[in-house]
Amino acid sequence: MGFPPRRCPGVRPSKAPLLLPFLLTALLVGSRGDGNAMDNVATERLAEESHRQDSANLLIFIMLLTLTILTIWLFKHRRFRFLHETGLAMIYGLLVGVILRFGIHVPQSMSDVTLSCAVNASPATLLVNVSGRFYEYTLKGEVSRSKGHQVQDDEMLRKVTFDPEVFFNILLPPIIFHAGYSLKRRHFFRNIGSILAYAFMGTVISCFVIGLIMYGFVSFMKVVGQLGGDFFFTDCLFFGAIVSATDPVTVLAIFNELKVDVDLYALLFGESVLNDAVAIVLSSSIVAYQPAGDNSHSFEAMALLKSFGIFLGVFSGSFALGVATGVMTALISFHFPLLETALFFLMSWSTFLLAEACGFTGVVAVLFCGITQAHYTFNNLSPESQDRTKQLFELLNFLAENFIFSYMGLTLFSFQSHVFNPLFIIGAFVAVFLGRAANIYPLSFLLNLGRKNKIGSNFQHVMMFAGLRGAMTFALSIRDTATYARQMMFSTTLLIVFFTVWICGGGTMPMLSFMSIPSAALDGSQRRNTKHESAWPFRIWYTFDHNYLKPLLTHSGPPLTATLPACCGPLARCLTSPQAYENEGQLHDDDSDFVMNDAGVGSMYADVTVSTDASGSRTVNPGRPSSGGGGPFDEGLDHELARAEHEVAIRGTRLVLPMDDPAEHPTTVTLPPPPSPPRSDPRRHRL
Repeated sequence: MGFPPRRCPGVRPSKAPLLLPFLLTALLVGSRGDGNAMDNVATERLAEESHRQDSANLLIFIMLLTLTILTIWLFKHRRFRFLHETGLAMIYGLLVGVILRFGIHVPQSMSDVTLSCAVNASPATLLVNVSGRFYEYTLKGEVSRSKGHQVQDDEMLRKVTFDPEVFFNILLPPIIFHAGYSLKRRHFFRNIGSILAYAFMGTVISCFVIGLIMYGFVSFMKVVGQLGGDFFFTDCLFFGAIVSATDPVTVLAIFNELKVDVDLYALLFGESVLNDAVAIVLSSSIVAYQPAGDNSHSFEAMALLKSFGIFLGVFSGSFALGVATGVMTALISFHFPLLETALFFLMSWSTFLLAEACGFTGVVAVLFCGITQAHYTFNNLSPESQDRTKQLFELLNFLAENFIFSYMGLTLFSFQSHVFNPLFIIGAFVAVFLGRAANIYPLSFLLNLGRKNKIGSNFQHVMMFAGLRGAMTFALSIRDTATYARQMMFSTTLLIVFFTVWICGGGTMPMLSFMSIPSAALDGSQRRNTKHESAWPFRIWYTFDHNYLKPLLTHSGPPLTATLPACCGPLARCLTSPQAYENEGQLHDDDSDFVMNDAGVGSMYADVTVSTDASGSRTVNPGRPSSGGGGPFDEGLDHELARAEHEVAIRGTRLVLPMDDPAEHPTTVTLPPPPSPPRSDPRRHRL
């Protein structure tokens, strides 16, 4: 028997027991919401701090470049030649690296750092469950136990360390493209045989000489217990390949300023341009060397032949891709300078990325793309676009190159995994010296057997001395630093670059004086008969290019209706543009960079020659048909082509500015002096 509940008058029954679950739920949700809000605020604060830190790091590099440019102006104003801008950028990078490494310390806060975690592997990405919320962490590298208390400082140094892919995909393409786009084709192709020998055979010889010498040093280091990890013969060959890439930017800048012998300049520049491409393909082939069996570092003939096939395939594929892209860009003719320049820039850069995406080498592709575009596409651009593209890539090359050299100095102190071994460093310097000698001297001896214009011993010594290492060597060495061997290679490569840029680059002027290297005098003292110096394959190629490819891809040269057989008349009229008919008989100024030895080609542009003598009067020489090779007209034409810097060609008329002997051409008609600049002005004038 129960008692009914009693109700007190004026008092309502309590509902607290019914509301308690809802209150608890609201409190839990509210606390979780507050926790999420606090986490979001903390995340936003960290993101803001990271953004400010990244901006400060980029500002450091901008200030480095600014300081380098200001110092370059001071050096040029004071005519200092003992240190090039690249060496100066490296010094500034070293100073900033010292300050960041030893002068700045981040306050240590180890409260949010977990020093132990039971994970059996080191995955690239790690998902961590924290109270039901998943966070993604990215692997940045191994931290030794002795540096556990320096996590904050190491994090700051990592901030100023760029991803190696930044060098290959952003900084390297403008440098390589500019080398091909600004190539002095006349002297380059005049020495094309020697340049190819130094670039291909010389680089391979240097690679194997350095690799064999370094393998001897590494074997000795194993015996004496100075080797802290694995280092195989393939690693030695890889090191030989990356340090065989020369970058004599310092020497070439001084050569250009002093106007040294043009053939010496062409040999050094051509070798440095092509051997970069050879070195990167050679290093990729060495990495691809995989013999069958468990021991991946043993010698096997089939694996060696496979690597050689990879070398040929990658190089030829990259070459074909670069040339094809360059020919495609020859269709650019919008007559809108901004659109032409933008499309030219994007297609040039995409050549590098397309080659890398297809498994080829972007360096080779973008190099030959630049050479092809300079030969064909440049003629189809408007004058404004021609100037813009030249200045754009010249600026990008200057900034990228100085940025890389500044970063080299900074990396000496910001890189976290340096391995400096004295025996390996000594062996590397000896091997680089002997490898360069084995490249230059034997090949020069063999080349001189077939050259009429011999490569003198003083030229050989300068080429030996000018084998500087630079951006390509650094980019190849920093691309992979995961193993002990690669880390030691990278650290040693930095020292080699520093030494060659500072010592060899700074000693260029004394070396030129000691070797009595002549300057390219403007008075014609170094004129050579280009007819005997140009190789016959190049003369055949030039005739084919001038008569068929140039008219097809550009608006210059003779129209196809004048060069193709009569049976191909309809096709020739279809493929010939109206501009080609307008430009018929006109020799473009860019074509004077080539060595034209074919009398039939030269006679097209020899209708009338107007010569200006020292007194200001002009003589007109009617063109004469060629009577075959070796005649007086051929000799005069070769002589004029050898001094293309003093000529400008206009429609059917050649204007020759003052030279040494005003009486070297027969006078037929004398005209009154024109209202032109002073007679002593040796510059070219475009009409």
